[in-house]
Amino acid sequence: MSKDHAPAPDTRLTPLAARLPATVPFVGPETQERQTGTPFKARLGANESGFGPSPDAIRAMRNAAKDCWMYGDPESHDLRAALAAKFDIGMEEIVVGPGIDGLLETLVRLTVTEGTPVVTSAGAYPTFNYHVTGYGGTLHTVNYTADHEDPDHLIAKAREVGARLIFIANPDNPMGTCHTAATIQHMIQTVPEGCLLVLDEAYIDLAGDGFAPPINTHDKRVIRLRTFSKAYGMAGARVGYAIGHAALISAFDRVRNHFGMSRIAQIGALAALEDTDWLAKVRAQVEQAREDLYEIAEDNGLLAIPSATNFVTIDCGADGVFAKAVLDALRDEGVFVRMPMVAPLDRCIRVTCAPPREMKLLARALPKALAAAREQVGETPS
Repeated sequence: MSKDHAPAPDTRLTPLAARLPATVPFVGPETQERQTGTPFKARLGANESGFGPSPDAIRAMRNAAKDCWMYGDPESHDLRAALAAKFDIGMEEIVVGPGIDGLLETLVRLTVTEGTPVVTSAGAYPTFNYHVTGYGGTLHTVNYTADHEDPDHLIAKAREVGARLIFIANPDNPMGTCHTAATIQHMIQTVPEGCLLVLDEAYIDLAGDGFAPPINTHDKRVIRLRTFSKAYGMAGARVGYAIGHAALISAFDRVRNHFGMSRIAQIGALAALEDTDWLAKVRAQVEQAREDLYEIAEDNGLLAIPSATNFVTIDCGADGVFAKAVLDALRDEGVFVRMPMVAPLDRCIRVTCAPPREMKLLARALPKALAAAREQVGETPS
């Protein structure tokens, strides 16, 4: 459309909203399927759990469906009580929300206004940036170091700019790397005055021991966010929770959507939390799938980055142009994967762990995708 025929700006929008681009942090596989007219054979890009939720959770949600005419409990009381008991904290120190994404939006709404400085890593989880930008905050980024988010550099940048928030994911998305509990605890202890560390622990249930520092809800410097989307296999139900100092957690009640939680999702999450045997089984399946992905990468002359998550990031050996060509070629083979979007991380593709059928589909598709990418861009990964 020419400038002469461009639509007039909508004066009903706030000045901030009017100047924001209309963007979606992630292009969903459904969108790509609609564009191509072909369903994916293997859905390996969104870090969902193809191993599924607990059968107990499925039964509980099925039984709860008849009561979906009722709103969910606005306090998520039973789920919060169970989580509080699990972590030996007070119910007033935990808030439930519609996934980590929803909790991040509320947290940013509470703390960020136009010009508020916020620090994150270049290439880290983009939905956090989306919310910060949506409330007018100013993002300051630091680079990854050896494919890890860099706690020391994040803290230094926060001091430099007077940041209100620092965001770090441990384990990390999109690289799958992880810092030790001692490293994260040191980071918490060095958070500047007036700043809050936003610790995204979406994948912590899959990381094993030694990566999560003890939960200390008396420490006002950190808020921890966890989810039922990954290890618990309930991404579509949208259930997450945040743990922190009671004063900060109570502030969520000032602005959150009190009826944002589905009754069915609340009941399903409670049943999933109680089924520890299923969680252990999923962890074992993820560990095996990670090994499968390491082997697939090696068989194709590629380097898999050791992962503490339910995905493996694979270095394609060249640059972002080549990795994007591999991703596109995998899509043409019916395999949905994603890739980091910032150099040098974008030399990689990111592949979700999945049951053996999907791993076999990837194993067959990847050599073809690499050959197509090399033909397209003329790269020979080293």
